[in-house]
Amino acid sequence: MLRFETAGESHGECLVATLTGLPSGIPISLGSINRQLWRRQQGFGRGGRMKIETDRAHIVSGVRHSITIGSPIAILLENKDWKNWSGVLPVESPVPAAVGADASGGGGPIGNKPITRPRPGHADLAGAIKYDFPEARYILERSSARETTARVAVGALAKAFLAEFDIGVLSHVIGVGPVRLKREATWRELVELSERDEVLLGCVDPGTENDMKAVVDEAYRTGDTVGGIFEVVAHGLPTGLGSHIAWDTRLDGRLAQAIVSIQAVKGVEIGKAEEGAMSFGSAVQDTIHYDKAESRFHRGSNRAGGLEGGITNGQDVVVRGLLKPISTLRRPLESVDLTTRDSALAAYERSDVAVIPAAGVVGEAMVAIVLAAAFLEKFGGDSLRETKRNYEGYLAQVKSY
Repeated sequence: MLRFETAGESHGECLVATLTGLPSGIPISLGSINRQLWRRQQGFGRGGRMKIETDRAHIVSGVRHSITIGSPIAILLENKDWKNWSGVLPVESPVPAAVGADASGGGGPIGNKPITRPRPGHADLAGAIKYDFPEARYILERSSARETTARVAVGALAKAFLAEFDIGVLSHVIGVGPVRLKREATWRELVELSERDEVLLGCVDPGTENDMKAVVDEAYRTGDTVGGIFEVVAHGLPTGLGSHIAWDTRLDGRLAQAIVSIQAVKGVEIGKAEEGAMSFGSAVQDTIHYDKAESRFHRGSNRAGGLEGGITNGQDVVVRGLLKPISTLRRPLESVDLTTRDSALAAYERSDVAVIPAAGVVGEAMVAIVLAAAFLEKFGGDSLRETKRNYEGYLAQVKSY
């Protein structure tokens, strides 16, 4: 079973990611992982933190001589900003634990940069209440989207595995605020977009991208933030990943959870879900055809987004994430001070204005992880050679169907 976990805080010493379940023999390039980490940091609208961090993966186990060895993979990702926070977030308190605890015994000593004015839309208040802290510093540190750096590193490993079977996972931005891309993107365009060394807003259409930039410029000017929609496309998948037999084996459900688990993502769409909900069935379903010369089924369209009954149908899997605007505003909203309980303006910490292209890269990582897990569930294998042998046997079975 493919399984990953992340650990670390936004301003802690480092982020940690572990991945268990990858077969042995998969070629791994640190350059490729670092490229994905670089892509996550790009895009017009990013904040000052991106000028501090230069993310690089440091693999400490599970990869030797540039191949996976079948054991758990552990990755460390240094936070360069830690040097500015080591006195605020030490592992061991310089004073006894009782000092600084509130009268009820809850909480404990907090650093000298407390968050006592929770931000609407953030985990600040709900997390402080849940974990019994007098303020939200510790909540901010873990709930921050900085955590997605570790996810992208793990996703790069999943992508390396899928690439061995000619499966690719890429993203692009289709909406920023009210501006929408009004056409479909080709796979070739997504590949070219991913290879750019300069990233504006991650849209394949230059004219639409300029309109998107104008929206972000307005958010900059007014001290606001702006959200949008990213689309992740998985190309080259076989028919048959996932299952219809139980609710938690349906691949569409697993992908939806993966996307909505990304910070600030509040909704997900697979295929043309919204359009389909407003249409008659005759205009929604993807007609089925058969090419006798190639001995394969194909569809007249892909409104289902490559999934039917929770199972891949051989077409591109298309998943969209709906990203709300970032909760930290330079023009803060109304809140309440947790110390005095008086009305106050929400806290502000260095933040982004727009993060849609970066969120798309995180979406790629999450989709790749889920698809790699589903692939291994179906084809198994403790080594890449064994997995390939099982996969080739299945493709022969499909062709003879």
